Amino acid sequence: MSEVTPIRDLLQTLLKTKKLVRMYPENNPMYIKAINDMYEKTVEVFQDIENDITLNIRQYEILYDDKQVYYNPEKTDNLALFFFKDGIRELKFLRGLNKEELEDFLKIISLDEKELIDDDIVTLLWEKDFQHIKYVVDESVLTEDEDYELRATQQVLEETTSPDDLLRAYRDAMDAEGVKPTQIVPLGETDLKALMQEFEKDSEPKLKKLVYIISEMIYQEYNNKKELEEIIPAIRSVLEYSIKMADFESATEILKVVKTAAEDKEISGDIKLLLKKIVEFGGSESVIKNIGEVIDRIEVEEGPVKEYIQQLDRNAITPLIEILGELKNMRARRVVIDSLAILGRRDIQNLVKGLSDERWYVVRNIVYILRLIGDKRSVEYLLKTIRHPDMRVRREVIKTLGEIKAPQAVSTLRDHLNDPDPQIRIATVRALGSIHTEAAKRLLLQRINTKDFLHRGLEEKKEYFEVLSSWKDEEVIEFLLKTLKKNALFNRAKNFENRACAAYALGLIGSKEHLKILKKYSDSGNPVFRDHVRNAIIRLEASHGRT
Repeated sequence: MSEVTPIRDLLQTLLKTKKLVRMYPENNPMYIKAINDMYEKTVEVFQDIENDITLNIRQYEILYDDKQVYYNPEKTDNLALFFFKDGIRELKFLRGLNKEELEDFLKIISLDEKELIDDDIVTLLWEKDFQHIKYVVDESVLTEDEDYELRATQQVLEETTSPDDLLRAYRDAMDAEGVKPTQIVPLGETDLKALMQEFEKDSEPKLKKLVYIISEMIYQEYNNKKELEEIIPAIRSVLEYSIKMADFESATEILKVVKTAAEDKEISGDIKLLLKKIVEFGGSESVIKNIGEVIDRIEVEEGPVKEYIQQLDRNAITPLIEILGELKNMRARRVVIDSLAILGRRDIQNLVKGLSDERWYVVRNIVYILRLIGDKRSVEYLLKTIRHPDMRVRREVIKTLGEIKAPQAVSTLRDHLNDPDPQIRIATVRALGSIHTEAAKRLLLQRINTKDFLHRGLEEKKEYFEVLSSWKDEEVIEFLLKTLKKNALFNRAKNFENRACAAYALGLIGSKEHLKILKKYSDSGNPVFRDHVRNAIIRLEASHGRT
Protein backbone atom coordinates (compact mmCIF):
# COMPACT_ATOMS: atom_id res chain seq x y z
CA MET A 1 0.00 0.00 0.00
CA SER A 2 1.30 3.48 -0.90
CA GLU A 3 2.30 5.70 2.02
CA VAL A 4 0.11 8.43 0.52
CA THR A 5 -3.11 6.60 1.39
CA PRO A 6 -2.60 6.44 5.19
CA ILE A 7 -1.49 10.11 5.22
CA ARG A 8 -4.59 11.12 3.29
CA ASP A 9 -6.76 9.13 5.71
CA LEU A 10 -4.96 10.75 8.64
CA LEU A 11 -5.78 14.24 7.37
CA GLN A 12 -9.43 13.30 6.96
CA THR A 13 -9.47 12.09 10.56
CA LEU A 14 -7.75 15.32 11.58
CA LEU A 15 -10.48 17.40 9.92
CA LYS A 16 -13.21 15.42 11.69
CA THR A 17 -11.41 15.67 15.05
CA LYS A 18 -10.85 19.42 14.59
CA LYS A 19 -14.59 19.89 14.24
CA LEU A 20 -15.45 17.74 17.28
CA VAL A 21 -12.80 19.36 19.51
CA ARG A 22 -14.22 22.74 18.59
CA MET A 23 -17.78 21.65 19.28
CA TYR A 24 -17.51 19.78 22.59
CA PRO A 25 -15.99 20.61 26.00
CA GLU A 26 -13.10 18.47 27.23
CA ASN A 27 -15.18 16.37 29.62
CA ASN A 28 -17.68 15.39 26.94
CA PRO A 29 -17.56 11.72 25.79
CA MET A 30 -17.60 12.84 22.14
CA TYR A 31 -14.52 14.99 22.73
CA ILE A 32 -12.67 12.21 24.56
CA LYS A 33 -13.51 9.67 21.85
CA ALA A 34 -12.39 12.06 19.11
CA ILE A 35 -8.98 12.57 20.76
CA ASN A 36 -8.51 8.84 21.32
CA ASP A 37 -9.50 7.99 17.74
CA MET A 38 -7.10 10.61 16.36
CA TYR A 39 -4.22 9.34 18.48
CA GLU A 40 -4.89 5.72 17.50
CA LYS A 41 -5.00 6.74 13.84
CA THR A 42 -1.66 8.57 14.20
CA VAL A 43 -0.02 5.54 15.82
CA GLU A 44 -1.41 3.35 13.05
CA VAL A 45 0.04 5.64 10.35
CA PHE A 46 3.49 5.64 11.98
CA GLN A 47 3.36 1.84 11.74
CA ASP A 48 2.53 2.02 8.03
CA ILE A 49 5.28 4.45 6.97
CA GLU A 50 9.04 4.36 7.39
CA ASN A 51 9.84 8.00 8.21
CA ASP A 52 8.38 10.90 10.19
CA ILE A 53 5.29 12.62 8.80
CA THR A 54 6.42 15.71 6.89
CA LEU A 55 3.70 17.82 5.27
CA ASN A 56 4.43 20.63 2.80
CA ILE A 57 1.81 23.36 3.07
CA ARG A 58 0.62 25.30 0.05
CA GLN A 59 -2.25 27.73 -0.26
CA TYR A 60 -4.89 25.23 -1.30
CA GLU A 61 -3.17 21.87 -0.96
CA ILE A 62 -0.98 19.79 1.31
CA LEU A 63 1.76 17.54 -0.05
CA TYR A 64 3.44 14.48 1.37
CA ASP A 65 6.54 13.21 -0.40
CA ASP A 66 5.65 15.62 -3.26
CA LYS A 67 2.25 13.95 -3.66
CA GLN A 68 -1.04 15.71 -3.00
CA VAL A 69 -2.83 14.37 0.10
CA TYR A 70 -5.24 17.26 0.62
CA TYR A 71 -6.85 19.79 -1.71
CA ASN A 72 -9.54 22.41 -1.16
CA PRO A 73 -10.02 25.39 -3.51
CA GLU A 74 -12.47 27.09 -1.13
CA LYS A 75 -11.55 29.84 1.31
CA THR A 76 -13.67 28.50 4.16
CA ASP A 77 -12.91 25.37 6.20
CA ASN A 78 -9.64 25.01 4.30
CA LEU A 79 -6.97 23.21 6.34
CA ALA A 80 -4.16 24.13 3.96
CA LEU A 81 -5.09 27.82 3.88
CA PHE A 82 -5.48 27.79 7.67
CA PHE A 83 -1.74 27.14 8.07
CA PHE A 84 -0.58 28.91 4.91
CA LYS A 85 -2.03 32.34 5.76
CA ASP A 86 0.04 32.44 8.97
CA GLY A 87 3.22 31.61 7.08
CA ILE A 88 3.53 27.91 7.96
CA ARG A 89 5.08 26.10 5.01
CA GLU A 90 5.96 22.77 6.60
CA LEU A 91 4.56 20.64 9.43
CA LYS A 92 6.44 17.66 10.78
CA PHE A 93 5.13 15.04 13.22
CA LEU A 94 7.94 13.01 14.77
CA ARG A 95 7.82 9.45 16.01
CA GLY A 96 7.15 9.33 19.74
CA LEU A 97 4.34 11.88 19.53
CA ASN A 98 2.22 11.38 22.65
CA LYS A 99 -1.47 11.93 23.19
CA GLU A 100 -0.99 15.05 25.35
CA GLU A 101 1.01 16.85 22.67
CA LEU A 102 -1.44 15.80 19.99
CA GLU A 103 -4.39 17.06 22.05
CA ASP A 104 -2.72 20.44 22.65
CA PHE A 105 -2.02 20.74 18.93
CA LEU A 106 -5.65 19.91 18.11
CA LYS A 107 -6.90 22.51 20.57
CA ILE A 108 -4.81 25.18 18.83
CA ILE A 109 -5.92 24.37 15.29
CA SER A 110 -9.55 24.04 16.44
CA LEU A 111 -9.76 27.64 17.65
CA ASP A 112 -12.23 29.85 15.84
CA GLU A 113 -10.67 32.59 13.70
CA LYS A 114 -12.21 35.18 15.97
CA GLU A 115 -10.46 33.55 18.93
CA LEU A 116 -7.16 33.94 17.06
CA ILE A 117 -7.38 37.73 16.78
CA ASP A 118 -4.80 38.31 19.54
CA ASP A 119 -2.51 35.40 18.65
CA ASP A 120 -1.67 33.65 15.40
CA ILE A 121 -1.10 29.94 14.99
CA VAL A 122 2.68 30.31 14.91
CA THR A 123 2.71 32.12 18.27
CA LEU A 124 0.52 29.50 19.92
CA LEU A 125 2.67 26.68 18.57
CA TRP A 126 5.82 28.45 19.73
CA GLU A 127 4.42 28.91 23.26
CA LYS A 128 3.72 25.18 23.54
CA ASP A 129 7.30 24.30 22.54
CA PHE A 130 6.26 20.90 21.18
CA GLN A 131 8.93 18.20 21.25
CA HIS A 132 7.43 16.01 18.55
CA ILE A 133 5.69 18.59 16.35
CA LYS A 134 7.92 20.87 14.29
CA TYR A 135 7.11 23.55 11.73
CA VAL A 136 8.81 25.80 9.21
CA VAL A 137 7.62 29.41 8.85
CA ASP A 138 8.10 31.83 5.97
CA GLU A 139 9.07 34.91 7.99
CA SER A 140 8.53 37.23 5.03
CA VAL A 141 4.79 36.64 5.24
CA LEU A 142 4.70 38.10 8.74
CA THR A 143 6.77 41.22 7.92
CA GLU A 144 5.86 42.10 4.35
CA ASP A 145 3.01 44.40 5.36
CA GLU A 146 2.98 46.25 8.67
CA ASP A 147 -0.75 46.88 8.43
CA TYR A 148 -1.53 43.26 7.63
CA GLU A 149 -2.50 42.26 11.17
CA LEU A 150 -4.72 45.34 11.66
CA ARG A 151 -6.50 44.77 8.37
CA ALA A 152 -6.91 41.04 8.99
CA THR A 153 -8.32 41.70 12.45
CA GLN A 154 -10.79 44.21 11.10
CA GLN A 155 -11.85 41.82 8.34
CA VAL A 156 -12.56 39.01 10.82
CA LEU A 157 -14.58 41.36 13.01
CA GLU A 158 -16.64 42.52 10.04
CA GLU A 159 -17.32 38.95 8.94
CA THR A 160 -18.55 37.83 12.36
CA THR A 161 -21.92 36.25 11.78
CA SER A 162 -24.89 36.98 13.95
CA PRO A 163 -25.29 33.35 15.15
CA ASP A 164 -21.82 33.49 16.73
CA ASP A 165 -22.59 36.82 18.39
CA LEU A 166 -25.80 35.35 19.73
CA LEU A 167 -24.08 32.24 21.09
CA ARG A 168 -21.21 34.25 22.64
CA ALA A 169 -23.69 36.60 24.32
CA TYR A 170 -25.66 33.62 25.56
CA ARG A 171 -22.57 32.00 27.09
CA ASP A 172 -21.40 35.27 28.70
CA ALA A 173 -24.81 35.81 30.21
CA MET A 174 -24.91 32.30 31.65
CA ASP A 175 -21.41 32.62 33.12
CA ALA A 176 -21.88 36.07 34.68
CA GLU A 177 -22.42 36.08 38.43
CA GLY A 178 -25.65 37.45 39.75
CA VAL A 179 -27.26 37.63 36.33
CA LYS A 180 -30.58 35.92 35.82
CA PRO A 181 -30.49 33.72 32.70
CA THR A 182 -32.36 35.13 29.75
CA GLN A 183 -35.30 33.12 28.58
CA ILE A 184 -34.58 31.35 25.31
CA VAL A 185 -37.25 32.11 22.74
CA PRO A 186 -38.00 29.17 20.46
CA LEU A 187 -37.81 29.69 16.72
CA GLY A 188 -41.23 30.51 15.38
CA GLU A 189 -42.57 30.11 11.85
CA THR A 190 -41.51 33.64 10.89
CA ASP A 191 -38.02 33.04 12.25
CA LEU A 192 -37.69 29.81 10.32
CA LYS A 193 -38.81 31.44 7.07
CA ALA A 194 -36.17 34.10 7.55
CA LEU A 195 -33.57 31.41 8.21
CA MET A 196 -34.63 29.48 5.12
CA GLN A 197 -34.12 32.59 2.97
CA GLU A 198 -30.65 32.99 4.41
CA PHE A 199 -29.89 29.31 3.85
CA GLU A 200 -30.82 29.61 0.17
CA LYS A 201 -28.04 32.16 -0.28
CA ASP A 202 -25.37 30.00 1.31
CA SER A 203 -27.12 27.05 2.87
CA GLU A 204 -24.40 24.58 3.79
CA PRO A 205 -22.03 26.74 5.90
CA LYS A 206 -24.92 28.41 7.72
CA LEU A 207 -26.71 25.15 8.38
CA LYS A 208 -23.52 23.69 9.84
CA LYS A 209 -23.21 26.79 12.03
CA LEU A 210 -26.80 26.50 13.18
CA VAL A 211 -26.35 22.81 14.01
CA TYR A 212 -23.29 23.78 16.03
CA ILE A 213 -25.32 26.36 17.95
CA ILE A 214 -28.16 23.89 18.55
CA SER A 215 -25.66 21.28 19.77
CA GLU A 216 -24.12 23.77 22.18
CA MET A 217 -27.55 24.76 23.49
CA ILE A 218 -28.44 21.12 24.09
CA TYR A 219 -25.22 20.56 25.95
CA GLN A 220 -25.72 23.70 28.05
CA GLU A 221 -29.36 23.09 28.87
CA TYR A 222 -29.99 19.35 28.80
CA ASN A 223 -30.21 19.20 32.60
CA ASN A 224 -32.64 22.13 32.79
CA LYS A 225 -36.14 20.94 31.99
CA LYS A 226 -37.72 24.35 31.48
CA GLU A 227 -34.99 25.60 29.16
CA LEU A 228 -34.87 22.30 27.28
CA GLU A 229 -38.62 22.39 26.67
CA GLU A 230 -38.27 25.84 25.14
CA ILE A 231 -35.50 24.95 22.70
CA ILE A 232 -37.04 21.64 21.56
CA PRO A 233 -39.10 23.32 18.77
CA ALA A 234 -35.88 24.83 17.40
CA ILE A 235 -34.13 21.45 17.57
CA ARG A 236 -36.95 19.75 15.72
CA SER A 237 -37.04 22.47 13.06
CA VAL A 238 -33.31 22.28 12.36
CA LEU A 239 -33.43 18.47 12.36
CA GLU A 240 -36.24 18.40 9.82
CA TYR A 241 -34.65 21.08 7.66
CA SER A 242 -31.34 19.17 7.62
CA ILE A 243 -33.17 16.14 6.24
CA LYS A 244 -34.91 18.18 3.55
CA MET A 245 -31.52 19.58 2.52
CA ALA A 246 -30.14 16.00 2.35
CA ASP A 247 -27.61 16.96 5.04
CA PHE A 248 -27.77 13.71 6.96
CA GLU A 249 -24.43 14.39 8.67
CA SER A 250 -25.86 17.47 10.43
CA ALA A 251 -29.06 15.63 11.38
CA THR A 252 -27.00 12.75 12.76
CA GLU A 253 -24.84 15.17 14.74
CA ILE A 254 -27.92 16.56 16.49
CA LEU A 255 -29.19 13.10 17.41
CA LYS A 256 -25.76 12.04 18.69
CA VAL A 257 -25.61 15.09 20.96
CA VAL A 258 -29.11 14.35 22.27
CA LYS A 259 -28.34 10.67 22.89
CA THR A 260 -25.04 11.50 24.59
CA ALA A 261 -26.87 13.89 26.90
CA ALA A 262 -29.49 11.23 27.64
CA GLU A 263 -26.75 8.85 28.82
CA ASP A 264 -25.79 11.20 31.65
CA LYS A 265 -26.55 9.23 34.83
CA GLU A 266 -27.16 12.39 36.84
CA ILE A 267 -30.11 13.75 34.88
CA SER A 268 -33.68 13.07 35.97
CA GLY A 269 -36.18 10.76 34.33
CA ASP A 270 -38.41 13.55 33.01
CA ILE A 271 -35.47 15.16 31.20
CA LYS A 272 -34.51 11.76 29.74
CA LEU A 273 -38.08 11.56 28.47
CA LEU A 274 -37.77 14.96 26.76
CA LEU A 275 -34.54 13.91 25.09
CA LYS A 276 -36.12 10.62 24.04
CA LYS A 277 -38.95 12.56 22.37
CA ILE A 278 -36.41 14.42 20.23
CA VAL A 279 -35.00 11.10 19.00
CA GLU A 280 -38.53 9.79 18.43
CA PHE A 281 -39.29 12.88 16.35
CA GLY A 282 -36.25 12.03 14.22
CA GLY A 283 -37.98 8.75 13.34
CA SER A 284 -41.51 10.13 13.09
CA GLU A 285 -43.75 9.59 10.10
CA SER A 286 -43.22 13.11 8.74
CA VAL A 287 -39.42 13.00 8.99
CA ILE A 288 -39.17 9.47 7.53
CA LYS A 289 -41.42 10.55 4.68
CA ASN A 290 -39.02 13.41 3.98
CA ILE A 291 -36.12 10.94 3.99
CA GLY A 292 -37.96 8.80 1.45
CA GLU A 293 -38.62 11.76 -0.84
CA VAL A 294 -34.97 12.87 -0.66
CA ILE A 295 -33.32 9.51 -1.35
CA ASP A 296 -35.86 8.66 -4.04
CA ARG A 297 -35.32 11.98 -5.83
CA ILE A 298 -31.56 12.49 -5.65
CA GLU A 299 -28.56 10.20 -5.39
CA VAL A 300 -27.15 10.56 -1.89
CA GLU A 301 -24.36 8.67 -0.17
CA GLU A 302 -25.75 5.59 1.55
CA GLY A 303 -23.42 5.77 4.55
CA PRO A 304 -24.70 9.04 6.09
CA VAL A 305 -28.34 7.98 5.59
CA LYS A 306 -27.77 4.64 7.33
CA GLU A 307 -25.81 6.32 10.12
CA TYR A 308 -28.71 8.69 10.73
CA ILE A 309 -31.29 5.90 10.81
CA GLN A 310 -29.06 3.90 13.14
CA GLN A 311 -29.48 6.67 15.72
CA LEU A 312 -33.28 6.35 15.66
CA ASP A 313 -35.59 4.58 18.05
CA ARG A 314 -37.91 1.67 17.26
CA ASN A 315 -40.78 4.04 16.43
CA ALA A 316 -39.08 4.62 13.04
CA ILE A 317 -39.73 1.02 11.93
CA THR A 318 -43.38 1.44 10.91
CA PRO A 319 -42.88 4.60 8.77
CA LEU A 320 -39.79 3.04 7.19
CA ILE A 321 -41.89 0.02 6.17
CA GLU A 322 -44.45 2.40 4.72
CA ILE A 323 -41.97 4.27 2.51
CA LEU A 324 -40.43 0.95 1.48
CA GLY A 325 -43.62 0.31 -0.45
CA GLU A 326 -43.55 3.75 -2.09
CA LEU A 327 -39.94 4.15 -3.20
CA LYS A 328 -39.35 3.85 -6.93
CA ASN A 329 -35.55 3.99 -6.86
CA MET A 330 -33.96 0.56 -6.30
CA ARG A 331 -30.93 2.12 -4.63
CA ALA A 332 -33.19 3.98 -2.20
CA ARG A 333 -35.06 0.77 -1.37
CA ARG A 334 -31.77 -0.95 -0.58
CA VAL A 335 -30.86 1.83 1.84
CA VAL A 336 -34.18 1.42 3.66
CA ILE A 337 -33.88 -2.38 3.70
CA ASP A 338 -30.40 -2.21 5.22
CA SER A 339 -31.61 0.37 7.73
CA LEU A 340 -34.59 -1.76 8.77
CA ALA A 341 -32.20 -4.67 9.29
CA ILE A 342 -30.38 -2.47 11.82
CA LEU A 343 -33.47 -1.22 13.65
CA GLY A 344 -35.34 -4.53 13.35
CA ARG A 345 -32.79 -6.29 15.54
CA ARG A 346 -33.97 -4.07 18.39
CA ASP A 347 -37.69 -4.78 17.87
CA ILE A 348 -38.62 -7.91 15.92
CA GLN A 349 -42.24 -7.63 17.07
CA ASN A 350 -42.63 -4.27 15.37
CA LEU A 351 -40.84 -5.36 12.21
CA VAL A 352 -42.95 -8.48 11.62
CA LYS A 353 -46.07 -6.30 11.42
CA GLY A 354 -44.90 -5.60 7.88
CA LEU A 355 -45.73 -9.20 7.00
CA SER A 356 -49.42 -8.20 7.07
CA ASP A 357 -48.96 -5.50 4.43
CA GLU A 358 -51.28 -5.83 1.45
CA ARG A 359 -48.45 -5.20 -1.01
CA TRP A 360 -46.69 -8.48 -1.84
CA TYR A 361 -43.36 -6.75 -2.58
CA VAL A 362 -43.33 -5.13 0.86
CA VAL A 363 -43.96 -8.52 2.50
CA ARG A 364 -41.17 -10.12 0.47
CA ASN A 365 -38.76 -7.35 1.51
CA ILE A 366 -39.68 -7.77 5.18
CA VAL A 367 -39.02 -11.51 4.87
CA TYR A 368 -35.65 -10.73 3.30
CA ILE A 369 -34.86 -8.34 6.17
CA LEU A 370 -35.74 -11.05 8.68
CA ARG A 371 -33.29 -13.33 6.88
CA LEU A 372 -30.59 -10.67 7.19
CA ILE A 373 -31.28 -10.41 10.91
CA GLY A 374 -31.42 -14.18 11.43
CA ASP A 375 -33.39 -14.03 14.68
CA LYS A 376 -35.16 -17.32 15.42
CA ARG A 377 -37.99 -15.40 17.11
CA SER A 378 -39.23 -14.55 13.63
CA VAL A 379 -39.85 -18.21 12.71
CA GLU A 380 -43.40 -18.36 14.09
CA TYR A 381 -44.37 -15.33 12.00
CA LEU A 382 -42.69 -16.71 8.89
CA LEU A 383 -44.58 -19.98 9.23
CA LYS A 384 -47.83 -17.99 9.12
CA THR A 385 -46.65 -16.19 5.98
CA ILE A 386 -45.56 -19.31 4.11
CA ARG A 387 -49.04 -19.71 2.64
CA HIS A 388 -49.02 -16.24 1.12
CA PRO A 389 -50.91 -16.19 -2.22
CA ASP A 390 -47.93 -14.73 -4.09
CA MET A 391 -45.38 -17.33 -5.15
CA ARG A 392 -42.49 -14.86 -4.80
CA VAL A 393 -43.29 -14.32 -1.15
CA ARG A 394 -43.60 -18.04 -0.45
CA ARG A 395 -40.23 -18.72 -2.07
CA GLU A 396 -38.59 -15.97 0.03
CA VAL A 397 -40.12 -17.35 3.22
CA ILE A 398 -38.92 -20.88 2.46
CA LYS A 399 -35.41 -19.65 1.72
CA THR A 400 -35.39 -17.63 4.95
CA LEU A 401 -36.57 -20.57 7.07
CA GLY A 402 -33.70 -22.60 5.65
CA GLU A 403 -31.05 -19.96 6.31
CA ILE A 404 -32.33 -19.37 9.84
CA LYS A 405 -32.10 -23.18 10.26
CA ALA A 406 -35.49 -23.53 11.91
CA PRO A 407 -36.06 -27.23 12.76
CA GLN A 408 -39.70 -26.55 13.67
CA ALA A 409 -40.32 -25.64 10.02
CA VAL A 410 -39.73 -29.16 8.65
CA SER A 411 -43.32 -30.35 9.07
CA THR A 412 -44.63 -27.18 7.39
CA LEU A 413 -42.15 -27.45 4.53
CA ARG A 414 -43.36 -31.00 3.80
CA ASP A 415 -46.46 -29.68 1.99
CA HIS A 416 -44.39 -27.40 -0.24
CA LEU A 417 -42.48 -30.31 -1.73
CA ASN A 418 -45.68 -30.80 -3.78
CA ASP A 419 -46.18 -27.15 -4.69
CA PRO A 420 -47.35 -26.66 -8.31
CA ASP A 421 -44.40 -24.34 -8.95
CA PRO A 422 -41.06 -26.16 -9.44
CA GLN A 423 -39.11 -23.17 -8.09
CA ILE A 424 -40.98 -23.46 -4.79
CA ARG A 425 -40.28 -27.21 -4.66
CA ILE A 426 -36.56 -26.71 -5.28
CA ALA A 427 -36.39 -23.88 -2.71
CA THR A 428 -38.02 -26.23 -0.19
CA VAL A 429 -35.48 -29.00 -0.84
CA ARG A 430 -32.62 -26.56 -0.33
CA ALA A 431 -34.20 -25.23 2.86
CA LEU A 432 -34.45 -28.75 4.26
CA GLY A 433 -30.79 -29.26 3.46
CA SER A 434 -29.89 -26.07 5.31
CA ILE A 435 -31.93 -27.11 8.35
CA HIS A 436 -30.07 -30.45 8.19
CA THR A 437 -31.92 -32.33 10.91
CA GLU A 438 -32.67 -36.05 11.02
CA ALA A 439 -36.32 -35.23 10.32
CA ALA A 440 -35.34 -33.24 7.22
CA LYS A 441 -33.23 -36.14 5.91
CA ARG A 442 -36.04 -38.63 6.56
CA LEU A 443 -38.49 -36.43 4.66
CA LEU A 444 -36.23 -36.24 1.61
CA LEU A 445 -35.67 -40.00 1.54
CA GLN A 446 -39.39 -40.66 1.78
CA ARG A 447 -40.14 -38.23 -1.05
CA ILE A 448 -37.54 -39.80 -3.38
CA ASN A 449 -39.15 -43.21 -2.84
CA THR A 450 -42.60 -42.04 -4.03
CA LYS A 451 -43.94 -42.88 -7.50
CA ASP A 452 -44.51 -39.19 -8.14
CA PHE A 453 -40.80 -38.43 -7.72
CA LEU A 454 -39.84 -40.74 -10.57
CA HIS A 455 -41.59 -38.46 -13.05
CA ARG A 456 -40.07 -35.17 -11.83
CA GLY A 457 -37.61 -33.34 -14.07
CA LEU A 458 -33.93 -34.32 -13.99
CA GLU A 459 -32.76 -30.98 -12.55
CA GLU A 460 -35.26 -31.16 -9.70
CA LYS A 461 -34.19 -34.72 -8.93
CA LYS A 462 -30.53 -33.64 -8.86
CA GLU A 463 -31.40 -31.00 -6.25
CA TYR A 464 -32.79 -33.74 -3.98
CA PHE A 465 -29.73 -35.94 -4.36
CA GLU A 466 -27.28 -33.04 -4.03
CA VAL A 467 -28.89 -31.95 -0.77
CA LEU A 468 -29.09 -35.53 0.47
CA SER A 469 -25.36 -36.01 -0.16
CA SER A 470 -24.57 -33.33 2.46
CA TRP A 471 -25.39 -35.79 5.28
CA LYS A 472 -22.66 -38.25 4.18
CA ASP A 473 -23.78 -40.83 6.71
CA GLU A 474 -24.05 -44.59 6.32
CA GLU A 475 -27.80 -44.59 5.69
CA VAL A 476 -27.53 -42.06 2.85
CA ILE A 477 -24.58 -43.81 1.21
CA GLU A 478 -26.37 -47.16 1.36
CA PHE A 479 -29.47 -45.57 -0.22
CA LEU A 480 -27.40 -44.00 -3.03
CA LEU A 481 -25.62 -47.27 -3.83
CA LYS A 482 -28.93 -49.11 -3.90
CA THR A 483 -30.39 -46.51 -6.28
CA LEU A 484 -27.26 -46.64 -8.48
CA LYS A 485 -27.63 -50.42 -8.96
CA LYS A 486 -31.40 -50.50 -9.37
CA ASN A 487 -32.78 -51.83 -12.67
CA ALA A 488 -36.40 -51.47 -13.75
CA LEU A 489 -38.61 -53.09 -16.33
CA PHE A 490 -40.95 -50.11 -16.66
CA ASN A 491 -40.14 -46.38 -16.93
CA ARG A 492 -36.54 -47.31 -17.63
CA ALA A 493 -35.59 -43.84 -18.90
CA LYS A 494 -36.84 -42.22 -15.71
CA ASN A 495 -35.16 -44.87 -13.60
CA PHE A 496 -31.85 -44.14 -15.38
CA GLU A 497 -32.31 -40.50 -14.34
CA ASN A 498 -32.56 -41.59 -10.69
CA ARG A 499 -29.45 -43.72 -11.10
CA ALA A 500 -27.65 -40.78 -12.73
CA CYS A 501 -28.55 -38.62 -9.76
CA ALA A 502 -27.23 -41.24 -7.37
CA ALA A 503 -23.89 -41.28 -9.24
CA TYR A 504 -23.82 -37.47 -9.10
CA ALA A 505 -24.36 -37.55 -5.30
CA LEU A 506 -21.66 -40.18 -4.76
CA GLY A 507 -19.25 -37.95 -6.64
CA LEU A 508 -20.16 -35.05 -4.32
CA ILE A 509 -19.64 -37.17 -1.19
CA GLY A 510 -16.12 -37.73 -2.45
CA SER A 511 -15.30 -41.17 -1.06
CA LYS A 512 -12.50 -42.96 -2.95
CA GLU A 513 -14.02 -46.37 -2.20
CA HIS A 514 -16.91 -45.64 -4.58
CA LEU A 515 -14.67 -45.40 -7.65
CA LYS A 516 -14.72 -49.11 -8.34
CA ILE A 517 -18.49 -49.47 -8.49
CA LEU A 518 -18.88 -46.26 -10.53
CA LYS A 519 -16.40 -47.49 -13.13
CA LYS A 520 -18.56 -50.57 -13.51
CA TYR A 521 -21.26 -48.38 -15.10
CA SER A 522 -19.01 -46.02 -17.05
CA ASP A 523 -19.89 -47.67 -20.38
CA SER A 524 -23.66 -47.78 -19.85
CA GLY A 525 -25.79 -47.57 -22.96
CA ASN A 526 -27.94 -44.82 -21.45
CA PRO A 527 -26.23 -41.51 -22.26
CA VAL A 528 -27.63 -39.57 -19.26
CA PHE A 529 -26.56 -42.26 -16.80
CA ARG A 530 -23.19 -42.78 -18.51
CA ASP A 531 -22.32 -39.06 -18.51
CA HIS A 532 -23.16 -38.59 -14.84
CA VAL A 533 -21.16 -41.67 -13.87
CA ARG A 534 -18.11 -40.49 -15.81
CA ASN A 535 -18.35 -36.99 -14.31
CA ALA A 536 -18.50 -38.50 -10.82
CA ILE A 537 -15.39 -40.59 -11.58
CA ILE A 538 -13.52 -37.51 -12.84
CA ARG A 539 -14.43 -35.63 -9.67
CA LEU A 540 -13.26 -38.44 -7.40
CA GLU A 541 -10.02 -39.01 -9.29
CA ALA A 542 -9.27 -35.31 -9.18
CA SER A 543 -9.67 -35.42 -5.39
CA HIS A 544 -7.77 -38.63 -4.72
CA GLY A 545 -5.65 -39.28 -7.81
CA ARG A 546 -6.04 -42.04 -10.34
CA THR A 547 -5.92 -45.67 -9.19
